[in-house]
Amino acid sequence: MIKHFTSSVFVFGLVGGVWSLGLIEHPRLRRWMIAGGHVEPGESQVDAALREVEEETGRRVRLVRPPGPAVPPAFPRTVLTMPWWITEQPVPPDAHCPERHVHVDHQYVALVTEPDEVIGEPEHPFRWVGQGELDGLAMFADTRLLAAGLFAVVPMLGASDVDAVSVLTSLAGDGQR
Repeated sequence: MIKHFTSSVFVFGLVGGVWSLGLIEHPRLRRWMIAGGHVEPGESQVDAALREVEEETGRRVRLVRPPGPAVPPAFPRTVLTMPWWITEQPVPPDAHCPERHVHVDHQYVALVTEPDEVIGEPEHPFRWVGQGELDGLAMFADTRLLAAGLFAVVPMLGASDVDAVSVLTSLAGDGQR
């Protein structure tokens, strides 16, 4: 099976004092989705994540490193932000491949400082949604599931003293510890 690398981003912002998730309306799939797309030649998955958010939403974001050990300050190489998850998704033919294939999706979490600040014309309709709105939206079940888990931890992500154990425990939920 052909595999293509993709990147997608759960973009969160404080909208009216409430944490909200930014979603785009995908024109072909007719669903509300997180921004994302194929990694282009010469790009890293991080580059693609940031580019796709800017193209699809018109916004710049700051990727949030998932909980885990930090690289020592003297490490001599460029360190890229790790994705929160890497998942494989079978997909039908699309503009990048004329046959069924698999997207190896690097899923990131990001924050915006100013949710209403738009730096360019978004490619897709965009909206902010609260946690209570997720169930009423036409969206993929896996995205809804991950978004619901992230809503539980996003207030911690903006803090400078993130407790990795608390974040991971919140994401795991009951019975999965």
